[in-house]
Amino acid sequence: MSAILHKGAVDVRAFVDSQKLSGFQWRVLGLCFLVVALDGFDTAAIGFIAPALSHDWSLSPGQLNPVLVAALGGLAVGAFACGPLADRFGRKRILMLSVLLFGGFSLASAWAGSVTELSVLRFLTGLGLGGAMPQAVTLTSEYCPQRRRSLLVTTMFCGFTLGSALGGVVSAHLLPLHGWRSVLALGGILPILVLPALALWLPESARFLLLAPGNEARVARLLRAIAPLPAGWTGGFFDASDPAPSPGTGRSPLQRLMAPELRTGTLLLWGAFFMSLLIIYLLTNWLPTLIKGTGLSLSQAALLTALFQLGGTLGSVLLGAAMDRVNPYRVLALAYLAGALCIGAIARYYTDFWLLGAFVAGVGFCISGSQVGANALAASFYPTASRATGVSWALGAGRIGSIVGSLSGGAMLGLGWGMHGIFSLLMIPAALAALLIFSMGRRYRPGAAPPAAAPAH
Repeated sequence: MSAILHKGAVDVRAFVDSQKLSGFQWRVLGLCFLVVALDGFDTAAIGFIAPALSHDWSLSPGQLNPVLVAALGGLAVGAFACGPLADRFGRKRILMLSVLLFGGFSLASAWAGSVTELSVLRFLTGLGLGGAMPQAVTLTSEYCPQRRRSLLVTTMFCGFTLGSALGGVVSAHLLPLHGWRSVLALGGILPILVLPALALWLPESARFLLLAPGNEARVARLLRAIAPLPAGWTGGFFDASDPAPSPGTGRSPLQRLMAPELRTGTLLLWGAFFMSLLIIYLLTNWLPTLIKGTGLSLSQAALLTALFQLGGTLGSVLLGAAMDRVNPYRVLALAYLAGALCIGAIARYYTDFWLLGAFVAGVGFCISGSQVGANALAASFYPTASRATGVSWALGAGRIGSIVGSLSGGAMLGLGWGMHGIFSLLMIPAALAALLIFSMGRRYRPGAAPPAAAPAH
């Protein structure tokens, strides 16, 4: 109890860490899972409707490309913009605004009448999609006890994969009956219907509220929803896990990311996210085409692509559990390195269907799983005052990588590159991601006690 109480004030993080998971925390996790699932549905929707859209509007792949890339650009801009806003105005407000944005503009996209109009609306949809995911990660992280934080954050993030898969199932049923517009309309209606539930049942982060004076009553009410406050509490709260900013550090969250004690880790995280999402989006967009080019059937290409997604989901959960038990930097660095070896094996053994399937699942497990784990790592790396910005800007750097990956995959295919050449080249960003996370682990020790924050009464 002495670790929780200090002169009658309660350490908010220590209090959360010391309790069993309550129904209140599971509710936070479930609502964030739902938001991320809707995010996954809307992000993947354009890929599922692309063939029908091309047919209806008589578009070549080159003419369709602006529509496909527009949402990725919006995702990057949304991530960069919404993080600092969430650190200023609150995670819940910006999360709800993001859901409203991607729901509203997805619904509007269903009535688009031209490629230009649809591209603009998909970019605006991407702004909301890019803002929602980092806030869901941040809010989940701030309500999870440290001993299970990585596992719970990565499990919550699996909602994205589930939402993407659900989008494929729904599209298969809606497209023949109602056309591509119905998929976009559903992707807009569902988030809007969820907004009242978020307004009623999703709490603001107690650790965020603690940053401003006068919120003690709200913090007390939130903590009591987890467990009774300890005897001896006199009304004050503090967060000993948050270090005081370095002298001369600016007040904006972005300036705090570049404080001397965080700058190196920030740049290493940005590099790792860039490399990781470059690989993931290149494979997500072009793996079926690459596999079909080897002479395998469309059904075999679909099966192998599903193995990539399945491996990513399994990797997210298992790597998240491992990160809670051993050094998370070591777990992710080894996983990225194993992913590089699986990529290299695909370049060599792609003519054997069963070996190809095993190594494609391995790339999903190691690379996609590590990317989800890196989200949890980013959330634990930054202090509360800049956590949403830290997660958002890391994802923003990754979104730039996703654009590079999507465009470079198409460019390499256009130049006649095949499985051997593309996968041999992809070993480089995977190995670089491993090196960047390893270097971060050499500089920062997980669980090290930061300078204690002064108790707030």
